[in-house]
Parts: sequence; structure tokens; C-alpha cells
Amino acid sequence: MNAFGKIFTVQIFGASHEPAIGIIIDGCPAGIAISEEDFMTDIERRKPGAKGTTTRIETDLPQLVSGVYKGHTTGAPICIQFKNETQRSSDYDSFSQIPRPGHADFVLHKKHKGFNDPRGGGHASGRLTLCLVAAGVIAKKIIQPISIQAALIEAGGKKNIDQAIEEALKAKDSIGGIIECCATNMPIGLGEPFFESLESQISQLVFAIPATKGIEFGSGFEAANMSGSQHNDALIDKDGTTKTNHAGGINGGISNGNPLIFRVAIKPTSSTAQQQESINLASNQLEQFTVQGRHDVCIALRAPVVIEAATAIALADAYLRHKALT
Repeated sequence: MNAFGKIFTVQIFGASHEPAIGIIIDGCPAGIAISEEDFMTDIERRKPGAKGTTTRIETDLPQLVSGVYKGHTTGAPICIQFKNETQRSSDYDSFSQIPRPGHADFVLHKKHKGFNDPRGGGHASGRLTLCLVAAGVIAKKIIQPISIQAALIEAGGKKNIDQAIEEALKAKDSIGGIIECCATNMPIGLGEPFFESLESQISQLVFAIPATKGIEFGSGFEAANMSGSQHNDALIDKDGTTKTNHAGGINGGISNGNPLIFRVAIKPTSSTAQQQESINLASNQLEQFTVQGRHDVCIALRAPVVIEAATAIALADAYLRHKALT
């Protein structure tokens, strides 16, 4: 339910306005050097602060509760915890009765019979992506020398990111974006055909990131407009290097040694300063409302490092499974 992986497993816990959030990592090999400082670069990349991001600022200091001794992983489950310290729960008092359109408020209310935590989105909050980033730091160490880089390449339908943010701020509305991710130094053989394809494993984690609405590998949907001779990646050496990379580094669900390339569509933040309309579950009447609180104009600005982390986690599990079979 809240876990991923067959060998390198992660289980996420907590909610946006509870005392803490965290992640439990199992299956991590012993002897990997790790310290609190190792997490800070990626954590800082996820933090708000840039124009168009939320004003909610947390220290986000990782607490290594278990699984690390004298600066190295022990082979036991690793628990990493983050305190929530700057919640403003009163901003969400109305959402137990008036669910925000586009958010998980309504479905969580129905699924859990009204016992869900509506504050800040509860367990469905983007706040919990911090936990994925933490697990990604460890996963990146496992999969070295694979290197993963993700970047926001489009926001609000524009290549000029700054212009898109300025326009969204003036409109007092939110916008989405497209993130491109590339993993280099990929080995051949990660993934399996059918149900355990490398695309499936990566996609499962990418779709665990709130606001993800689409993913495409290599040429993606454009492949439907190409002929086979155009789309086929010609092999140019016995190491598997290809002249083009329309496949995005994966054939038959298995990594082929070329760069792994995919793009992710991130939807606009549901919480926006624009006046909206929704059903009042108590009165069964439509009501106009405005979302209060601190929210991102473009959550995609902070998502590239989360996409990297999700990719690293999927690759770490695939790598350890492949290693166990060879």
C-alpha cells in the first residue's frame, strides 16, 4: 500500500501536518558511507524559495533513526525522519466539508469515511516527496557510476520558464510543467519483459509523486507518427551503442546501455488563489471559495530532484535484483 520494491524496498509514512514524516528503507547493502550532510544538497534543491514556490519553509533536517552506525549502513532497515515544524493547520479547516477540485480531498474523504487528515493534503501531500528525495540519496550511492540528471524544460506551455512564472503570478493562478530526466552510464540488462519492465518500475515510482499526470520514454508519443525504419535505433558497435535513441535506452523492458531518457508531465497545483466552486458535503450545495494558505504557483519547479530520486530508487531495486540473478 505504501511500499515499493522487491529487494531495495521503501515504505513512506506521515502526513503534511503530523509531527513528522519519514521513510523506511530495507534491503540496502551494508557498508555504504552515509551521513546527514549527504542528504542536504538534494534536500536544498527540493526546498521552496525560488519565485513561484510556497512560502512554507521547513528546516528538513534528516534524522537517521536506525540502520546507520559509525557513518556506514549496517544492512538493517534504515529509518529517516523529518520533523514538521511550521504547519498552519487552520488554513485547511474548511476542506473536510468543501473538497478542493483537482486535489485528493474528495476521494480520501470517501475512501476513509471521513476519518482522513485533510490538513495540507494529509498523507497525499507533496510534502512527503521529501522522503523520496532522502531514499534517492542512498539509492544514488548504490547505483554508481550511473548518473541521473533531471531538469524542468517547460512550464505553462512555455520554454521560457521565468516568463511563464511571471505570467502565472500576475494571473494569481498555478501552472504545470514538463521535466526531462536522463540517466547515463547505464548497464545492459536492468529490468524484465512484461510486468517487471524497467519502464514499469520507473513509472510506478514517478506516478507516486503527487501531480504526475504523464510519462513518455525516448520519442514517446511521437513514435506513433514515425515509421519503423525511422524509429529503429541502429546498433553501431558490439557494446550496444545506437545511432539514435528513440527507445530511450530500453528495449523489451530491459536497459540497453544507452542513456535512459524520459519526460514527465506535472499538472498545475490544485490550490490556487483563483476563486473556485465545489460541493459542500454538509449542505450538499455548491459554494464558491478561495484556497487560503501557502502553495506553489508551479510545483514543477521543485520536482526535478524528486524525479531523480524516484528514478534512482527504481534503478537501485532493478540493479540489486539483476545482481542477485547473475
